[in-house]
Amino acid sequence: MFEPDKITQIRAARDQWEHSTLDQSTRRQPERAASFTTISGRPVQRVYTPLDVAAQDYLRDQGLPGEYPFTRGVHATGYRGKLWTMRMFAGFGTAEETNARYKYLLQQGNMGLSVAFDLATLMGYDTDAPEALGEFGKCGVAVSSLRDMQILFDGIPLGEVSTSMTINSPAAILWGFYIAAAERQGVPAARLRGTLQNDILKEYQAQKEYIFPPEPSMRLVTDTIEYGTRYLPEWNTISISGYHIREAGSTAAQELAFTLANGLEYVRWAQRRGLDIDDFAPRLSFFFNVHNDFFEEIAKLRAARRIWAREMRETFGAKNPRSWLMRFHTQTAGVSLTAQQPEVNLVRVAIQALAAVLGGAQSLHTNSMDEALALPSEHAVTLALRTQQVIAHESGVANTVDPLGGSYFVEKLTDDMEAEAYDTFGKIDALGGVIGALETGFFQQEIADAAFRFQQEVDRGERQIVGVNAYADNEPMRIPILDMDPQGYERQCARLEDLRAARDGDVVARCLDRLRAAARGTDNLMPPILDAARADATLQEITDVLRDEFGLYQEKSVI
Repeated sequence: MFEPDKITQIRAARDQWEHSTLDQSTRRQPERAASFTTISGRPVQRVYTPLDVAAQDYLRDQGLPGEYPFTRGVHATGYRGKLWTMRMFAGFGTAEETNARYKYLLQQGNMGLSVAFDLATLMGYDTDAPEALGEFGKCGVAVSSLRDMQILFDGIPLGEVSTSMTINSPAAILWGFYIAAAERQGVPAARLRGTLQNDILKEYQAQKEYIFPPEPSMRLVTDTIEYGTRYLPEWNTISISGYHIREAGSTAAQELAFTLANGLEYVRWAQRRGLDIDDFAPRLSFFFNVHNDFFEEIAKLRAARRIWAREMRETFGAKNPRSWLMRFHTQTAGVSLTAQQPEVNLVRVAIQALAAVLGGAQSLHTNSMDEALALPSEHAVTLALRTQQVIAHESGVANTVDPLGGSYFVEKLTDDMEAEAYDTFGKIDALGGVIGALETGFFQQEIADAAFRFQQEVDRGERQIVGVNAYADNEPMRIPILDMDPQGYERQCARLEDLRAARDGDVVARCLDRLRAAARGTDNLMPPILDAARADATLQEITDVLRDEFGLYQEKSVI
């Protein structure tokens, strides 16, 4: 807050500057465009001054790191105490191939594992299912059983690493495989550390990898939150994800608002289950995209922390300060990568990663330069990891907490994005909440409109993409592309056949019957899912029980 006299002085000085210094400058050299905007279309002023943040109260709106409202970070020492976790996302082909990549990444200084699953796995199908034909290992690793999960982490002590799994509709089942694989290593569930993405709401909104209707899907998510709260105290049972919302074409402000709205909806469901907010809220985590617009991304992350802290404390009445903390993973923007001049993607990723760090991320994945062409090669993924290591150890940005805090531009952007998020919350509430807004197509339409506007700007040349509509060339590609095992599909199918032949079919059938009975009732589904996993039931066998009981979701055509 500034004293009225000081505000008057600054306003007079700015008016004088506009009529003298600025006027003379623009007459000599006109500006490059009549107006400037962020990637999301937010107008950017020529200059920002204390007048733009005069309404801010420092302690109320910014505060100090590690203290409410956490605008400046959730830890008092920032990265001076501990660097962010460098968690590289990886998965392709067979479990054996991905296991080798994990071991390679750990040798290169990767600090946590992050599993990408192939499309068949994401949709709850075994590799040899007719529905999965042609999808084996293409966008991640195939995991159809506990045996696959054991191979995936063979030689990797699950009691010592932190593992993130990007899985949603069948998340409870893959988590069951992971817990059972740890048991077979002799690691109890209580010692496991990691994160399950498990965010079904953004699937309906953006990524579209849903299976069941919203209500039973939300039951499954709540079951995992309840089970993790009781038995896996170090596990983040959900990673509320804006990443895929942004990849689908949303603006930064839409990503912020939709993600937080989803997070608040999960809190409501857990509370209706009877869980105390201070028991489960400290293990909720978030996952944000970091795009090219440097300052907008930093402001988005700062606004997210402040909104979440306020809602947890003031709206939901959480008493434990850890319940107010927003802890989040970030990933650089896959949608920003270009197949043209792929080496330029290294530059994009470096800028995005720096924004994530300056925004206070707890963990970060940096995309590889070749991902617009293929799954990352070892060479490309190593350079992506080295990008984080250079930022951490050579740039100096980790030496102070929230170094851009107090920037008039960043603080104004933070305030503006917060205000837009609350405006969006009001629209969602008016439509009956998140699930009501889903049914009307609100999220889908907003994202589609934003994506369309951005593409129009690119097509008209108003927004330049280096190598695409600016500075294009016809140089041949010079980077190596990953080769996968050509016999991987056959080996995976053979393993499934062997599994089905070797297991006790009667035990599997009894476990699946117990799961079916539980699905018809109200009991938590994690215990019967775990029992089925331990009995070597396959992913599809377990998912098919739930398909039969819950049905399949068909999205209404609203666009």
